[in-house]
Amino acid sequence: MPSSRFEPSSIKNKIKREEVSRKLKKSKGQEKLQRRLAQAKLEADDPALKKKRKAENVPHTLDNTREFDPSILTASTSTAEPIASTSAAGQEVPQPQDESLADISSDPFASYFTSSAEADPLLPQKVLITTSKKSTRVTYEFCEELVSVFPGSELIRRKKGKGYEMGRIAGWAADRAYTHLVVVNEDMKKPNAITLVYLPNGPTAYFKLTSIELTKEISGHARPTPHNPELVLNGFVTRLGHTVGRLFQTLFPPMPEFQGRQVVTLHNQRDFLFFRRHRYAFRSTEKVALQEIGPRFTLKLKSMRKGLPAVKNLAERGQDLEFDTFEDAPAAEGQAKQDADSVQAEEAMDEDEGKGEREEKTAEKAKKTLAPKEDQYEWKWKPELETSRRTFFL
Repeated sequence: MPSSRFEPSSIKNKIKREEVSRKLKKSKGQEKLQRRLAQAKLEADDPALKKKRKAENVPHTLDNTREFDPSILTASTSTAEPIASTSAAGQEVPQPQDESLADISSDPFASYFTSSAEADPLLPQKVLITTSKKSTRVTYEFCEELVSVFPGSELIRRKKGKGYEMGRIAGWAADRAYTHLVVVNEDMKKPNAITLVYLPNGPTAYFKLTSIELTKEISGHARPTPHNPELVLNGFVTRLGHTVGRLFQTLFPPMPEFQGRQVVTLHNQRDFLFFRRHRYAFRSTEKVALQEIGPRFTLKLKSMRKGLPAVKNLAERGQDLEFDTFEDAPAAEGQAKQDADSVQAEEAMDEDEGKGEREEKTAEKAKKTLAPKEDQYEWKWKPELETSRRTFFL
């Protein structure tokens, strides 16, 4: 029995088959257009039909079909009010209702968000930017772009040789009042990773770096100014994502300088962090546009560690070797007495100068920050964590 629907594929002549197929495709397009015009006319008369169609016609994407994650922070947990509890001393101490609020109040970034009123909100953070060993010109150009992004940042070239491990550099920077350490790693003469350390006590985040475009590579880019930019964080919904967002938030002053019209955006989508920097361009009193400044790049979190980066077997200096003199006890006691008398005489002669130098050395020794010997991971990406394409962590 022949088919009721005519199929152009049954025509053996190629030219005729293409012509019929073209006419059939055109007729289907016209029918679809007529249906859309008729639907638009009905929706213009009744706006409720348009709302109903949009509510029913929701496409299924990887974002809105992501797997359930119990660590997602909802609006109720972020707005919950703290309750009061009685301490051992009989005083009422406010306690947050939700566990996430307790984590926020005691996380490493709490001091930044609960700073005193006397602190200047326009004061930029002190950020040290450096590279991996044996870096090339491309990496240094990218680091110079980062210097213009983070207010108060400084680029210092990393020296070669033993003793310049990342943990030692972090301790050195912490002793000199730096608040952050940014290390740009390079592989195959191309930046491929960023390590962000919050000083003085961590945490340390390691990101994979891709899709880099410098300012000079962006067509029609704007020029940056030294004003503090506005920061926009989008899509950080889980507890881990909230930690990452607060880490980036500490890189910028609490109060932006709106006269600079600069905005830095970190958009999280499927655990990829898209970095963009724009400037507001006011066309009129009602219209505003965005002009990109640059640079643009993409980050993906690979690990989150507690504390500073570890320096295995090199974090602490071993004790100096001591050798026995094999001298007689009376001779040793006499020598010790002479040494004590000479020390007292020297201290009496330069008491003022020597005392000041000893105090400075003692304070410097006590202030020295040492890196740990082993890394303690709060979170680390593994292939077995991604059970499907709809599994996200931030």
